[in-house]
Amino acid sequence: MFLTYSPDGSLVHIKSLEALLDPFVNTVEGRFHAGEEIQDPQAFLKCELRFPSGEQLPRCWLDPDYGHHRVLRQSAEGLRA
Repeated sequence: MFLTYSPDGSLVHIKSLEALLDPFVNTVEGRFHAGEEIQDPQAFLKCELRFPSGEQLPRCWLDPDYGHHRVLRQSAEGLRA
């Protein structure tokens, strides 16, 4: 999958989609997509990556507590009912 590296707008080929989708992993391995030679792999912070359209990555890919807040709120509402 190709994503954009926010600091400079370069395209990055992400090697592992599993790591990208895992909210408990903060970095993913990828390669800059530039020139004719294959670039060396390096680690990228997921918070510095965007889709090529400019959209941010889904919060559920970045925040391990994403669903936790909603569950707590629904539990509290159920107790009040």
